[in-house]
Amino acid sequence: MRYSQLRAFHHVALHGGFSRAARALNISQPSVSDQVRQLEQAHDVLLFYRDARQVRMTEAGEALFRLTSEMFEVEERISALFDESRAALTGTLRIMADSAMHITDAVRRFRESNPAVFVTIRTGNTEDLLRRLRNYEAEIGVVGNAISAPDLDSVDLGRTPILALVAKDFLPDAVTSLRFADLGNHPLIYREEGSRTRAQVVEEAARLKLSLAPSIEVEGREAMRELVASGAGIGFISEAEFGHDRRLRAIPFEDVDLGMSESLVTLSARRDVPMIRGFLKAVQSIL
Repeated sequence: MRYSQLRAFHHVALHGGFSRAARALNISQPSVSDQVRQLEQAHDVLLFYRDARQVRMTEAGEALFRLTSEMFEVEERISALFDESRAALTGTLRIMADSAMHITDAVRRFRESNPAVFVTIRTGNTEDLLRRLRNYEAEIGVVGNAISAPDLDSVDLGRTPILALVAKDFLPDAVTSLRFADLGNHPLIYREEGSRTRAQVVEEAARLKLSLAPSIEVEGREAMRELVASGAGIGFISEAEFGHDRRLRAIPFEDVDLGMSESLVTLSARRDVPMIRGFLKAVQSIL
C-alpha cells in the first residue's frame, strides 16, 4: 500500500469520479486509474463500481473513505501546526443543524474573525446529523437535547420550551395557552421519525397515557410550517425556532413543561482541528 494509491483513491471518492480527481491532483486520469487499480489488486478488493456514467463506492470503498478522511485531515492538521505564519483560517466549515437559528450569532462572529472561510449550513434531524459528523461530512452539529456518546464533545447552548404551532386563525384569539391533554381534539402534524421535537411530544403523551396520533407526517421543519400555515392542524416547535411569520402563532402548554436543550456537538477525535476550535471560540463568546 502506497501513499499515492491512497491519495488517488481518496480524491476519486471525494470528487465522485476519476477525471475530477485527476484535475484536483493535477495529474493524468490514467495515472489516477492505475493507482486505484493497483490498490485494489494488491488487497484483492473492489473499491468502486464503475460504469459509463458514474463511479460509486462499494461497501469496502465507503469504509476506506472514512479512514482516508481521517488520515488526510490529520495530515492537514500537522501542516497547520508547522505553518506558524498562517494568519487566518481558510477552507470550508460545514455545519449540520436541526435549526440554524441557534447559531446565527456564532456564525457571524466566526466569519468576522475568519473572512476567508466559506461556511455551509445544512438542516436535518438528529439521526442524519450524527451520521454526517461521524462520516466526516460535517465539522459542527447542532442538535435538540443533550447528546451523550463516547466519541462526541458537547457544548450546552441552553434550553427553550416546545410550543404548539398553529395558523393565525386556527384558534380563537382569546386562546393564549393549550392543555397538552386536549391535543387529541385537534388534527396533529408530526415531523419525521428522528425529529427530537416529535420524540418529546410522543414521550410526554406516553408518560400521561394519552393516545395521540398524527393526522399528517411530514419531513422537515419548513414543510411542517407550511402545512400548519395552511390550517391543516397543530404542529410543534421550539421557541428558539419560531422566528417571525405573521401566518403563525406559537402557543405554550399550560399543563406540561416540554423543552429542547440545544447542544453543539463535534467529534472528539477532531477537537484539535483549527476550524472546529475557531468556531467553538465564537460560540463561547456569546454564551
